[in-house]
Amino acid sequence: MKIFRFIAVTLTWLSVTVASAQIRTGHTYEELYDSETTSAFKTHVREISSAMFEGRKAGSEGEKLAAEYLEDFFKSYDIDLLSPAGGGELFGISKENGDTLTSRNVIGFVPGYDKELRDKYIVVGARLDNLGTMTMTVDGQPYEKIFYGANGNASGLAMMMELARMVKTNSVLFRRSVLFVAFGASSETYAGAWYFLNRSFAAADNIDAMINLDMLGTGYTGFYAYTSSNADLNALIRTLSGELHPVKPEIIAAEPYPSDHRAFYAKDIPSVMFTTGKYAEHNTERDTQSILDYEMMERELEYIYNFTLALANLPDAPLFHPDRLPGKQPAAEGVVSYYDCDVKPAFLNSTDPRKFLEQWVYQYLKYPAEAVRDGVQGRVMVEFVVNKDGKVSDVKVVKGVSEELDAEAVKVVAASPKWKPAKLNGQKVRCSMTIPVEFRLEKKGRKPSFGIKK
Repeated sequence: MKIFRFIAVTLTWLSVTVASAQIRTGHTYEELYDSETTSAFKTHVREISSAMFEGRKAGSEGEKLAAEYLEDFFKSYDIDLLSPAGGGELFGISKENGDTLTSRNVIGFVPGYDKELRDKYIVVGARLDNLGTMTMTVDGQPYEKIFYGANGNASGLAMMMELARMVKTNSVLFRRSVLFVAFGASSETYAGAWYFLNRSFAAADNIDAMINLDMLGTGYTGFYAYTSSNADLNALIRTLSGELHPVKPEIIAAEPYPSDHRAFYAKDIPSVMFTTGKYAEHNTERDTQSILDYEMMERELEYIYNFTLALANLPDAPLFHPDRLPGKQPAAEGVVSYYDCDVKPAFLNSTDPRKFLEQWVYQYLKYPAEAVRDGVQGRVMVEFVVNKDGKVSDVKVVKGVSEELDAEAVKVVAASPKWKPAKLNGQKVRCSMTIPVEFRLEKKGRKPSFGIKK
């Protein structure tokens, strides 16, 4: 009996010790066992989605407090600020009633190490603002409802901050420079992103790609990547999916939410939106920190960090429209660009060019022996026309690698079976499209491969 009494006393002492630790630190029992990253996520989200920030409506004091929180974080890790201290870079939005709404962007900067690529940029963005508050009348009494926005988008801001910390810590690994931007007034037709691209950042033409982090806290609903079907970004995502990661995003064709990436699309900048997708509490006062899956966020962060590193270190920038390569001639008269067709041409009933690459090109492509011997590899950009009868013609290289690789790519594309023709205004049209044909050599034994390894 003495033994059992001793155990009971010991367990009671442990309970009191844990409870005392909770009181001293202000953390819950579960938080005492959190990883450093999970704990950081909880701290960021708790602060940004607190009642004091009043839902961070664009132009509000709450949005300013959120901006200052990000500034303090960047400063604590010696991340350079390109926006003025004390609440970010201000910009105005004219309202229909004649008033001007003043919002702000916060811009952090981590320079790349490569002399040739450090003046090229990857932008990592996250929406700063949310819906704010709403006053309602309940039983004749005013009641203020706060849209806390824990997942929309305190989760994305928290992800961006921890990503910035990791990039800064490992900056010697990044060839391109990385900009971390909290966009104000995103709810006002992405005004902060537009202002950054068109008024604020003088080197906008040197932005090679954009990563948008929006609503990443409900990983139990899934983890998604939306690229607007960008072939290069999809290829990079599939490459990383072949590596060991605790979580991998699903590439989706439908945009889950409109967000700041749209402003970058308008400037022909390849962009990817990482998100955990739609959730029941979206745009309600129930969007609080309790609905977030912080452990999943930590796994998402690992993937997004590796994606950012791979994107920043690509030898060639991803292309937005392959048919708009520098120096490329306009489409011939009577030929419509792939991106301008109402109905895209289809191969094996799929309008996704990847189907043609995977089911035809890479099935019949042969790696020229001379190229293997000389270690030649790279991406051949091949243009061709899908005619009204579905036949492929006018195959040519618009950006080549070598004579051998270029000729092999053209040969296989020219031998394509019939496609389902494109349409514009309900009528069949000749459609011009450009695809990237990848030739890759593995390090050991120079074993050849094509496209992206599964």
